[in-house]
Amino acid sequence: MSDVLFTNLVWIVVVAADLAIRIAALIIVPRDRKPTAAMAWLLAIFLIPFVGILLFLVIGRTKLPKKRLALQSTVDGMIAERARALDLTPRRASWPVWFENLVIQNERLTRIPPSDGNTAELFADYEGSIAAMTAEIERATTFVHVEYFIVSFDATTAHFFGAMERAVQRGVTVRLLADHLSSTRAVHSKETFAELDRIGVVWSYMLPVRPFKGEIQRPDLRNHRKLVVVDGRVAFMGSQNLIDRTYNTAKNLKRGLKWQELVTRLTGPVVASVNAIFLGDWFTETGELITEENVPAIDQPRASGDDALECQLVPSGPGYTFENNLRMFLGLIYGAERKVIITSPYFVPDEAMMYAITAACQRGLDVQLFVSEIGDQGPVFHAQRSYYGALLEVGVRIFQYPAPFILHAKHLSIDDDLGVIGSSNMDIRSFNLDLEISLLVRGRSFVDGMRAVEQHYRDIGRELTREEWEREPLSRTVFDGVARLTSALE
Repeated sequence: MSDVLFTNLVWIVVVAADLAIRIAALIIVPRDRKPTAAMAWLLAIFLIPFVGILLFLVIGRTKLPKKRLALQSTVDGMIAERARALDLTPRRASWPVWFENLVIQNERLTRIPPSDGNTAELFADYEGSIAAMTAEIERATTFVHVEYFIVSFDATTAHFFGAMERAVQRGVTVRLLADHLSSTRAVHSKETFAELDRIGVVWSYMLPVRPFKGEIQRPDLRNHRKLVVVDGRVAFMGSQNLIDRTYNTAKNLKRGLKWQELVTRLTGPVVASVNAIFLGDWFTETGELITEENVPAIDQPRASGDDALECQLVPSGPGYTFENNLRMFLGLIYGAERKVIITSPYFVPDEAMMYAITAACQRGLDVQLFVSEIGDQGPVFHAQRSYYGALLEVGVRIFQYPAPFILHAKHLSIDDDLGVIGSSNMDIRSFNLDLEISLLVRGRSFVDGMRAVEQHYRDIGRELTREEWEREPLSRTVFDGVARLTSALE
């Protein structure tokens, strides 16, 4: 065969493969996928066919493996069975119709019912929240459940680890779940898990990616939840990981970055819901079904009077059919009558969220967004910036938390009596790819506390005006737009 003929054959094969990839992409990619995500994938595949299709094969599936989905279904069934005929919402008759419908939607999607008689204390101090959790572990008598996206043994968390060690020595069972990729990538990861072994904590990775052990799945589907439950009587949840607020990385230390968080301490029947999430995740990861550490909601002491809060826990992630958190956020924003205040470190909304926020402004509501002045993740930060112009144009007020802090808190407040706090960002990743938990709270005292936190953000930060944004150089806004395209790859 001559060199010319061989070269022609190679080109024919390459062109045919390229054409086949494009045709297959048009058939496969849009199936069961949002139009924005489908368009982003098709753009990547058409511009860089072989690289694009390889990326799609690796990270194009947004659901967990079938075995894990089956385990999630089992967990949902157990939660539903325990909640059957359980009514812990005596004030339901006072709810607005739209809010009752939202609670019903949440329960249908997650199987988790609402409850009354809860308390929720907010912690905006990074070390203070860890100290509060440590103090509760020191009082543990039966069990401690710990679940974090990132777990690290360092100077900030040493007291927490010490409390777990002393609990184990008292005969308390301490279980810990840590997201595999995120925790093993953290500084001092080997020392962290060696320390857990030394002190006797029973632990497991969440969503491990270990191909040689048969654990194969999309690597960026992560468990982003953060929670602690002690004896089934008190729980903590929010945005904060179990690590120093600098994350101990050389890059962060050089820039002087520090994370600013918000955590809530819970008592009452809702603690049973938080515990159920841990027990479900433990069962999914280990195959061990723990029944003796399940404290029923009906057995929880309940607050009364002005301190009593109505709460509903909303887990979400690729183990569910729908985006539970996104649907709740949309329902709250559309139901708002006066005020919508959003705090999110990674604000990359989909079309539905943008319509809800801009429509709230156009209805005359006070809509505010709190974000960081600087970003720790370049592409996400620039994708976030790409929405500022459209938001400012309709009247959204944007406040920027000052450097060198990264505002990592994740919460939402509606009018004067509704709030949400948890691990979920307002971005496509949290809506579709990460396992999250969000707590819906109805109660003026809780929102008053959240208002104080929001006022601190205003006092320490500064407002981004429309006039200032219009002076942004074209080079930056062009890069922002390109980053927005890549953010839709899900």
